[in-house]
Amino acid sequence: MNKTEGSKTDLKQCLAQKAALVNEAIAEYLARCNQIEPEIKKAIEYTLAAPGKRIRAVLVLWCCELCCGKINDDAMTAAVAVEMVHTYSLIHDDLPAMDDDDLRRGRPSCHKQFGEATAILTGDALLTMAFEMLASEIAEAKIAVRLIRTLSESAGAAGMIAGQMADIAGENSNGGLDALKYIHINKTAKMFAGAATMGAICGKAGEKQIENLCTYGLEVGLGFQIADDILDISATSQELGKTAGKDTEQGKMTYPAIIGLDRARETAFDIAEKAVAALQEFGSKADILRLLALELAKRTH
Repeated sequence: MNKTEGSKTDLKQCLAQKAALVNEAIAEYLARCNQIEPEIKKAIEYTLAAPGKRIRAVLVLWCCELCCGKINDDAMTAAVAVEMVHTYSLIHDDLPAMDDDDLRRGRPSCHKQFGEATAILTGDALLTMAFEMLASEIAEAKIAVRLIRTLSESAGAAGMIAGQMADIAGENSNGGLDALKYIHINKTAKMFAGAATMGAICGKAGEKQIENLCTYGLEVGLGFQIADDILDISATSQELGKTAGKDTEQGKMTYPAIIGLDRARETAFDIAEKAVAALQEFGSKADILRLLALELAKRTH
């Protein structure tokens, strides 16, 4: 096995190990939630148990570990909160009024399994639970407030929601690269930036470190979304765990559609290099994050 293959294998193993920790923390938290309406809890458990990679949540853990040398309780709480918000966004994205997709993470979407009304309420529940968790389980009030602010800014009306609105408005339009970049930065990249920032906050990093990790997360998220655009036309539904070809079918603005497939691939790698550059001050301790940026830019599923 060559060095590149070995590194890729190490990344996959490390990602799986951290994802398992997140899954355990999710299960433990839900087990403590005894007041959730039974049907909503069933839908929450169904969507959170779907086999996702937990990349955003793991990013919280890795950034905390980078800054303070370990994964602390605050980082684990923040990771679960990030995963809840991400999962809520997927549930709502799949609804007929949005992207209208019947498949998510290799299984029926929440609205196909439980009905549209339950899916909407399940997404609402996950979103509010995330902030309830941060408010109640982060011991230090100053850290809790900063985490809540970071997550709400990343996912809110000037973040992910703005990107989703622009994505819908841009269907079947002739928008240019600036409009597309706005969509991708807000819809996807800001949540990656928020996850990295939250990890740094949990690790009590200095302001410069927080700023650099935020930049890293933003670039990683943008590269991830460009790769997602590419995969929509180059991978199968089985490989993706969701319906392939939806972007083209719905007239979405994508990098391949605007600049072509080859340039889209080049752009994804250029952005990954920018993410790597943001980690310079951390030295070799940030190698796993460097590898993550490069591998996400060339992922095949």
